Amino acid sequence: MKPFRYTVLSAITVAAVASTILWAQSDVTASAAKQGLDKLKALEGEWIDVDGVFGTKGAIAVTYRVTSGGKAVVETFPVDTPFEMVTVYHLDGNDLMLTHYCSGGTQPRMRSKGLSGNLLAFDFDGGTNIDPAKTSHMHAAKFEFISANEIRASWTNWKDGKAQGDHAASFLIQRKR
Repeated sequence: MKPFRYTVLSAITVAAVASTILWAQSDVTASAAKQGLDKLKALEGEWIDVDGVFGTKGAIAVTYRVTSGGKAVVETFPVDTPFEMVTVYHLDGNDLMLTHYCSGGTQPRMRSKGLSGNLLAFDFDGGTNIDPAKTSHMHAAKFEFISANEIRASWTNWKDGKAQGDHAASFLIQRKR
């Protein structure tokens, strides 16, 4: 049997190595979330509806504005319509969060681990005015950054506890030049 001091020293060494690994993993996750927020911040400005999904092909449909000292991004769409909605993006520890203020009266929150390649995906993480088993609400969102000037966004609606394919919203937007 080894003396007590070596056992304690070994335990301390193992704990230190484990802490370093966890810290490194946390740093990678935080970095991906920060990269996601930085990608969203780079969208600041006006964006054109390429497909006419919001009603008028070629019209300004989406705006992005950086606020709160660079700590949040406000997305507004479809701009200047009776159903205009706002989504606010911000970091929460190692995650990127959004709260979507829907014209339907719900406020779903979604969480993302951050940017993965050119994709940023969010999944439902609660909200207000929502019973996930019953209420119609946006439940997931995905952004594909095609280029610095072109994005495809897809939002998935849920009702009665399951995805509603006929209420999904997908749109292609390009930066106004």
